[in-house]
Amino acid sequence: MTIGTAAGRLRASRALRLGVAIGLGVTARAIVARATINTPPGLVDWARAERIARRRLRNMPGRLSPAQLNATEPAYARHMDRVVPLLEQRLGAPLPGVVERHGVVSREQWAAANMQTFKTLIAHLEPHLAPRVEAGSMRAGVAAATNRLVTTGQVGFLLGYLGSRVLGQYDVALLSAEQDAGRLLYVEENIRATARLVKVPVDDFRLWVALHETTHAFELEAHPWLRPYIRERMERQVALFARETRRLQQRGLAHLARRWRTAAAEGSIRGFLSPEQRRLFREVQLVMSLMEGFSDWVMDEVGAEVLPDIPGIRKRFEARRGQRRRAIDRLMARITGMDMKLEQYRRGERFVSGVYGVGGSLAIGHLWKGPEALPTEEEMDDPAAWVRRVVPAALEPGGTA
Repeated sequence: MTIGTAAGRLRASRALRLGVAIGLGVTARAIVARATINTPPGLVDWARAERIARRRLRNMPGRLSPAQLNATEPAYARHMDRVVPLLEQRLGAPLPGVVERHGVVSREQWAAANMQTFKTLIAHLEPHLAPRVEAGSMRAGVAAATNRLVTTGQVGFLLGYLGSRVLGQYDVALLSAEQDAGRLLYVEENIRATARLVKVPVDDFRLWVALHETTHAFELEAHPWLRPYIRERMERQVALFARETRRLQQRGLAHLARRWRTAAAEGSIRGFLSPEQRRLFREVQLVMSLMEGFSDWVMDEVGAEVLPDIPGIRKRFEARRGQRRRAIDRLMARITGMDMKLEQYRRGERFVSGVYGVGGSLAIGHLWKGPEALPTEEEMDDPAAWVRRVVPAALEPGGTA
């Protein structure tokens, strides 16, 4: 049909726009309905997150075949056979099963192994972060699909980023209620790449990493109180984080802007933390500093027996670790807390070395006696005060042996 008048054309144009609008609305509702129906429950599509991480890691240089990875296992077994007896002798405690529970993995395999840690963390957050809107509504469908898409991408990217940098890890599920033994993982692709960068023979660097990670295994396996102590604080942090997220959602952009200003002023994500979160954060940081510092101290004490240039390796490694040139590296270090790692190592080692200087082996033997023996914030910078409080006998004549 032909419309000959201007009024007719205008009515036709309006009708067309109305029809298009109705059609788009129906289409949008159909898409949302399908999204609501097809979006599985949960904040993360774990299969997709793993694919994102694997795709990033698969494209990195230095990728090794399964056969190449398997070929390095005898080297790590040989290093473990050397390291474990030395640690047992120096620390005066057995490391049962640690030698058998280790494996050489690729970056992708490391990411897959750590997926469970992320699953446990998200499971703690999920009930608090799910959008509170009427089930089946358009808003619910869009919110669920968007949340799942964004969170999946974030988890996949973070796993891929960390998987490109981790050298070794004592794989233990700190947020899990089970007290299952952990497993030492050596990420051979990253170890080779880092050894080249710091100009250390790769087999010496493998031994250096094995010594560090096996000491962490000792800390967690030989002291049953430590894992529950860390887990309890992490769980409380997660619960407080979820509660604060709800508060941000309820109070709106003004409250969020104030938190951003606090964070910017402090130069850290800690600006987002409530007073209770800050206290828990400090407690976890103190025990992590002690763990890292103790491991470095043990490396110096024991490492000289198996590696001729322990100080040189560490100096080159720390220099390399301190060089974060790319903006994304600096950002991720700030978000994940990795930017605090180096000072964490140094402060913890200064404390442990100080404890040994004041109280000798007797004082060192009390470092992991229990939560009451953990140093306070002030004692971390005053090892003698810790020895006076925890092991006064070490200050008596002949007490430091």
